[in-house]
Amino acid sequence: MNGATAGGVPVAELVRAVARTVPWRALAAGGGLGLLIAAVPRLTGGDAGGWPALTALRAGALAFALGAAFWLDDPARHTTAVVPARRALRHGLRLALLAPVAALWWTAALLLVPRPLRPPAAGVTVEAATALALALTGAAFAVHRREAARPGQAVAGFLLVTAVLAPLLCPEDWALFVTPEDESWAVAHDRWTVLLGALLLAGALCLTEPVRHYGRRGLRSPSGTSGPSRG
Repeated sequence: MNGATAGGVPVAELVRAVARTVPWRALAAGGGLGLLIAAVPRLTGGDAGGWPALTALRAGALAFALGAAFWLDDPARHTTAVVPARRALRHGLRLALLAPVAALWWTAALLLVPRPLRPPAAGVTVEAATALALALTGAAFAVHRREAARPGQAVAGFLLVTAVLAPLLCPEDWALFVTPEDESWAVAHDRWTVLLGALLLAGALCLTEPVRHYGRRGLRSPSGTSGPSRG
């Protein structure tokens, strides 16, 4: 047996090719910065309190998401678009490579926060997953709509602006950035879960190949007539 194939290309070979093209450095930079931020409460001796510890985790998750915003960058996208493997498979392989790295990184970030200061893991994990999903969905949307080869920089800028403005513009009756002591913590994270689900659905739709429309102009012959030449 020659192993599984996708569009005539061995999957193992496709995985190796994708692994060589993903921007590991951008992810490492964002992830490294995120771990440093998450470690601040421990480095200060655990005297920072619960709110600064939660803020450090949120900022660390944002730093990782900023690095992941470059995950779909592919300078050779316009040349690899003609390979037999469809976009959903190529992007799916990228996401499959990212998933275990993100899980290990987030586990390390949580463990860096001292246990007495650590916020409820389930709630803050949903927040971190939403930030990551927003980065990846934004990149997938840019690729889907504009065939962008390097959407990461624009998506990272959008993500950073959103992170700054969201706490300021979010209505009080739809608060998202609350503390565990707040009685609306559970309700707020129900909203986070809804946002995460919506982003995952939008991201899945953006993994499909764009529909190409061919108008009359594409059907005209060089002589200006449409269809076969009348001779």
